[in-house]
Amino acid sequence: MVHVLGVALPDLQLARLALTNFYGIGHKTAQRLCARLQIHDRCKIRDLTAQQITELASIPCLSFYFVRENIAHQRMIGSYVGKRHAMGLPVRGQNTQSNAKTAKKLNRVNRFG
Repeated sequence: MVHVLGVALPDLQLARLALTNFYGIGHKTAQRLCARLQIHDRCKIRDLTAQQITELASIPCLSFYFVRENIAHQRMIGSYVGKRHAMGLPVRGQNTQSNAKTAKKLNRVNRFG
């Protein structure tokens, strides 16, 4: 098992499939990352070199703080979305008169930074 940014990647799994264990990385993005890092389609995690694993850990889109940073940026620039996050209300135009209970619970959590 190789641990990259707190995510365990199984040794026997293909590299492009193992990358989908990261939050926000799908099959298409994993394939693009493999092409960018020059990792073969049939390469397994155990066959990666130390340099490739280091490059994998340094890719900015794999940071689990990515969503939190985006929300903090929206709040900092004073956008409508940032204000809705700050107030704990639904962000994407949902009805707030009767259906905002879940959003109010979720937006209260430590996503504010």
